[in-house]
Amino acid sequence: MKVGFVGLGIMGKPMCKNIIKAGHEVSFYCRHADVTAELEALGAVSKANAAEVAAASEVVITMVPNSPQVREVALGKNGLAEGGKPGLVVIDMSSIDPVETRSIGAALAEKGIEMVDAPVSGGEPKAIDGTLSVMCGGKEETIEKYRDLLMTMAGSVVRCGDLGAGNVAKLANQIVVACNIAAMSEALAFATKMGSDPELIYKAIRGGLAGSTVLDAKAPMVLSRNFKPGFRIELHIKDLTNALNAAHAINGYVPLTGQVMEMMQVLKNDGCGSDDHSALAKYYEKVSGVTIEK
Repeated sequence: MKVGFVGLGIMGKPMCKNIIKAGHEVSFYCRHADVTAELEALGAVSKANAAEVAAASEVVITMVPNSPQVREVALGKNGLAEGGKPGLVVIDMSSIDPVETRSIGAALAEKGIEMVDAPVSGGEPKAIDGTLSVMCGGKEETIEKYRDLLMTMAGSVVRCGDLGAGNVAKLANQIVVACNIAAMSEALAFATKMGSDPELIYKAIRGGLAGSTVLDAKAPMVLSRNFKPGFRIELHIKDLTNALNAAHAINGYVPLTGQVMEMMQVLKNDGCGSDDHSALAKYYEKVSGVTIEK
């Protein structure tokens, strides 16, 4: 299959590599010479812009930071709409505002180009090993047509509804993850302040109702003081901003999301925006006067 890829950052590069390894013919656009050389060495073909990628592809995957970048890649100068022929499918795997997804999709449809939104969960480790959770919005027959392609990057692919539903699911996911990390951090800071060993407290609660994938992934990072980013705080701020904007657009109410967002803003202002989102623990350390560690 002729596949295009635009957006080769922390997540996009390993995702693209998995597509190449699966034997697909890949064209891509990237501004970074080192990444370009790396992908070319694997057999992918570099293009001068997104329009050239679209012209060479049956389906194009985009994985860029936020709504403005998706709009620019899809509809801007030298964008996908400029180079794509009617029948092209764009699968946007970025995490963006679902309202904007539907708007961009409508504009592409006027050019005969179909859009699917397919944001992911799992962070860099799962992007590397190809076990991401993919949440799709779009026509069922289109998602089924490209399911095998998506599964080269994923452990699961779930259609959540029509266009935009994938990003609704992703924002719901990000709300749950953010609130989980905040609750975990609050609990471990509490345990530390009480004079208990936070590692033992973690081990005690992980097997009960409080146990979760988030707890097992993030508590060991906090306890070992490892805040190397799998998913950066500044990116989670972006997702929670989109969640708040989408909720407010429908008169929704997401108070916990707003609270965690403010905690993350404090950390960003403290220079921790590039830390893993497990660094939410640093907020509680700051206000509690403790250090959570083994």
